[in-house]
Amino acid sequence: MLKSLFAGVSGLQSHQVAMDVESNNIANVNTTGYKYSRANFSDLLAQTKSIATAPEGMLGGKSAVQVGLGSSVSSMTRIFSQGSLQTTEKNTDVAIQGDGFFIVSPDNGNTYKYTRAGDFKFDAAGNFVNNGGFITQGWMRDSVTGLVDTSAPISNISISPGLTTPANPTSEVVLKANLNSGPVVKSYSPAYEVKSYPTGAAMPELPAVDANGRAIESGNIGVMFNEIGEAFSLQEGQGVWASFSSSVVGPGAAVAPGATALNVSFAMDDGSVRNVTAPAGDPADSALQNANRFVAAINAQSIFTGVTAAVSATGQLTLTNSNGSASASHNIRFTDNAGTSGIATQTATTAYKYAYNSTSSIKLAGADKTFTTMADLREAMEIQARADGGLTNSIAVSVNPQGKFEIKNSGTGVDDYDMNLRITGIANTTVSENSRFTQNMSALNSVITKGSAGTAYSQSFNAATHSSSIDIFDSLGSKHTIRTDFRKTALDSSAGSTWSMTVSVPEPASINTIIPTNEKTGTIKFNSDGSLATYNPPNVSFSGNNGSSPDQQVSLGFGTANSFDGMTSFDSLSATSGISQDGYTGGDIVGIRIDQSGSLIGSFSNGRSFALGQIGMAKFTNNEGLSSEGGNVYSRTANSGDPIIGTAATAGRGFIQSSALEASNVDLSTALTQLIIIQRGYQANGKTITTSDQLLQTLIGLKN
Repeated sequence: MLKSLFAGVSGLQSHQVAMDVESNNIANVNTTGYKYSRANFSDLLAQTKSIATAPEGMLGGKSAVQVGLGSSVSSMTRIFSQGSLQTTEKNTDVAIQGDGFFIVSPDNGNTYKYTRAGDFKFDAAGNFVNNGGFITQGWMRDSVTGLVDTSAPISNISISPGLTTPANPTSEVVLKANLNSGPVVKSYSPAYEVKSYPTGAAMPELPAVDANGRAIESGNIGVMFNEIGEAFSLQEGQGVWASFSSSVVGPGAAVAPGATALNVSFAMDDGSVRNVTAPAGDPADSALQNANRFVAAINAQSIFTGVTAAVSATGQLTLTNSNGSASASHNIRFTDNAGTSGIATQTATTAYKYAYNSTSSIKLAGADKTFTTMADLREAMEIQARADGGLTNSIAVSVNPQGKFEIKNSGTGVDDYDMNLRITGIANTTVSENSRFTQNMSALNSVITKGSAGTAYSQSFNAATHSSSIDIFDSLGSKHTIRTDFRKTALDSSAGSTWSMTVSVPEPASINTIIPTNEKTGTIKFNSDGSLATYNPPNVSFSGNNGSSPDQQVSLGFGTANSFDGMTSFDSLSATSGISQDGYTGGDIVGIRIDQSGSLIGSFSNGRSFALGQIGMAKFTNNEGLSSEGGNVYSRTANSGDPIIGTAATAGRGFIQSSALEASNVDLSTALTQLIIIQRGYQANGKTITTSDQLLQTLIGLKN
């Protein structure tokens, strides 16, 4: 009888514990990061009235007769299910979505506590603490490498109030751009680049200089463009004829009188010979009459020879190369085959041939000229305007800043002459005329009398160009603009294109040891598929010359060889698609935010943002084995296992959401229902006690 009383008492005690647990759950329904608990009931040791017996003979087995002695709360289970995330307006609030715990320390990292409550803040000393003043643990940014090393041991997260970041000198400039390889471009500039050098400074060896002694770096004409951006696309042997002096006068005496026959031959430019004849006239014919017959015969062949004839009143012949057709002969050699016409055998060069050669130039006197660059062509034309060096006149051929050939005839000396400029294209059985190049050059056609101020101009020659610039920073945080200019200089039909490259900075900064010190030249080459082949220089040594550290090495990142991850050269507009550098000036901290990996990202007044630290997270083999210590923190126990520390969103640890807190996972409806169950259980156990008491009263009443 007494056993039933004690069983009822144990039931009351167990349900009282369950009531305490559930009351605590309800009390923490609004506690950040709280995980509700559950009381686990178990029965007490039973009293055995008789033991169990096995089947024997004809009798079956009997079960043991046992009477239970009540119940007890054998354990508590903490349920670590995910609580709902509630957004806040505080950027240092963080919540864990998934498994894991924040790590905090009450004693500067000597011992660790663990929590799901991410209501953190910075204290007056810059420590990142929870509401209990425990300092959050994690990793801090290394001031030398600028990185957060998450493989190092964790430590206090502390960010000094009013933190400033020093200037970071630029170490790399990365450029991604396309340089137009097509036959029509929109980005171009005159094919003339003048570099100024101080008086007395050593001049680099260059193909030509202008009137002021400054270097002309004009580039390959074969890859240039006309005034509307159309490519010349000069092929080997294409070019022009130029005639400076239009007249060749006969031998100084009139044509012979009498019955004189004309029998002369013209050596054509293609190697053929064209004979011109006229029968003998009357023996009484005068020199003038014979000359008129000769003029008629010569002019009848002008369409082939390019030569016209005229006669003076005294019978003297003037032979003129009109240079009016690309298909006519230009270098005139005529021979008096009969020896009686009065025209002496001679060679008269009245037009000069300038043929394009992509690799070399010939400018020797007395030879046909070839050219590669504008500087080559300018020099060759000036040589021949001065009769292959045989005259000492003042004719000047130059290239002006608009990319135009410019011819002046201002001299009045003995060797100066009236110029009659005539330009035609080269066209023969092996080479077709390049009409765009001819059109650009034929703009020079004009008459310029000696000693005049008249000037002949060609149309503009342009090079495909592109420029990109960005500000870089020195060790003091001062900004300097670094500019990269590209100019197309060569083309190989099988290997690809070549562009010159000039990297420059404003003075007094320098990137070179030779004059001019504020710029450095190089080249960039592309493969035939438009991918990057190579470029040089790969870096520059920058000195701000303003008190900052000298010889700052700045790498130029233009891409990977044989790939398309940087500079390219396709048939599309020249354009910069991306340019960046890694330097910055000093700045003060203006705000901190936390990302999903738990990194504390500092934003500074210089516009830079980078991780100042990272929150560490711990994961346990058995979360239920943790011991609650109040204040929303847990400590490890032998049953929880050791903490596995790492970063958020790795190795099974959840990710972190900023400006949010994890709510309690207590389900109030479930908790209130559980209260009813506990209440009824408690009442029922109380009823067993009162019932047992009544039975005892009946038993005691038997004595009477």
